[in-house]
Amino acid sequence: MDWMHMPPLAALRAFAAFAETGNVVQAGAALNVSHAAISQQLRALEAHLGAALLDRSGRALTLTADGEHLARALQLGFGAIEAAVLDISAAGAARPLHVTCTPMFAAHWLMPRLADFQAAHPEIDLVLDPRGEIVELKPGGIDIAIRYGGGVWPGLEARMLLQSPMVVIAADSLLRGRRVAAPEDLLDLPWLEELGTTEASRWLESRGVKDSLRGPRTRLPGNLLMQAVRAGQGVAVSVQAFVAEDLQTGRLCALFTEGENLGYHIATRKGVLRPEARSFTAWLSRQAGI
Repeated sequence: MDWMHMPPLAALRAFAAFAETGNVVQAGAALNVSHAAISQQLRALEAHLGAALLDRSGRALTLTADGEHLARALQLGFGAIEAAVLDISAAGAARPLHVTCTPMFAAHWLMPRLADFQAAHPEIDLVLDPRGEIVELKPGGIDIAIRYGGGVWPGLEARMLLQSPMVVIAADSLLRGRRVAAPEDLLDLPWLEELGTTEASRWLESRGVKDSLRGPRTRLPGNLLMQAVRAGQGVAVSVQAFVAEDLQTGRLCALFTEGENLGYHIATRKGVLRPEARSFTAWLSRQAGI
């Protein structure tokens, strides 16, 4: 295809619309432009091709033989494009919107709000995939990931949804008056972690603690983690926003708090999102007040 010698697409669209309607006014209405703009594009196309496409000798514009030839080709070409666009759009609309997030985020933030999205968009089928591990976003697979961190993931676009630091938490019944001044003071206590994550190890390593945990470690689903922490079954790393009430009432103690710039982000592949994903990300932003 010699793209450099092809006429501008706008001129071809204007000519195809005129050939279909037989009238510059109706062609302008079809393309949402003025009839003067259509006339200008028709003359520009004739100048580009060096051929008369329209017969202007009568009271109404008609197609010349060259014009008829080009009109038939454009009808076939634009018709094929329209069919492909409709097929792709229909396939995308038929595929459910696939969203992944941690079980903790799903239980504490997303699920209490999700009925609002379903009421506003009953036409969108949704697959919610709560898991602790990071899942790769591939075309035709997961559309949106809600991830916690600093917002930089290679190959993805991310914007902050819920900013909140991390906190290391425990119940008084577990600590029993223990003085906690450094991370090393927690090594012999039991730790709780959400399945698929390694918050305890990563946090201890980030604080320079080289000794491994001496206490037992239990991994469990995110929706059960907070119950176990409140029951005094272990120390855990959580997001401050999800335990704010527990900290205010004294049910839990915040032993360490850090990462003021961390938070949950809306992460998507780079490029254009399909309409269902755009609707969901816009709804997430409204729910978070951003």
